[in-house]
Amino acid sequence: MTTHTTGHFTYADWQETALEETEGTEGAEGGAKLARAVVTNAFSGGIEAPRTSCQYAITYLPDKTGVCCGYELLTGTLDGRAGSFVVVQHGSWGEEATVRCTFEVVPGSGTGELTGLTGSGTFSVVRGESEIPYSFDYTL
Repeated sequence: MTTHTTGHFTYADWQETALEETEGTEGAEGGAKLARAVVTNAFSGGIEAPRTSCQYAITYLPDKTGVCCGYELLTGTLDGRAGSFVVVQHGSWGEEATVRCTFEVVPGSGTGELTGLTGSGTFSVVRGESEIPYSFDYTL
C-alpha cells in the first residue's frame, strides 16, 4: 500500500564550485558551465531530517536554463519510523528560474525501520522562497 506524505525543507548550507565552462559559439556569450554543489538541507513534515547530506552535479546553459542531478542522504524519521535512506534527484529549470525536481529512493538504501523503503516524490524551488514544499509517495 502506497503512503503519501508532504512537508518542506530549507537550505542550511549551499557550497557551489565551478568546474568548467565551454566557449560560446560565434557571436554568443559563453557556453555551458559545469559546477558541483555540496548542500545541507533540513526537512520537516512527513520526513524529519534535521541535517541531510547532498551533492549535486549542475549544468548551466547559455540561455539561462539548466539541469542538475544529485544524491541526498536523509537520516531521521519518515512518518515516525526511524532510519535513513538515499534519494537520487533530477532537476531542471527554465528562464523563470523555478527548479522542478523529481526524486526516487535508491533501492536497498533504507536502514532501521526504513529498511525496504521504495518511493518517489517531487519539489519545486521558486527563487526567493526559503521553504520548499515536497510531496513523497512511498511503500514500506
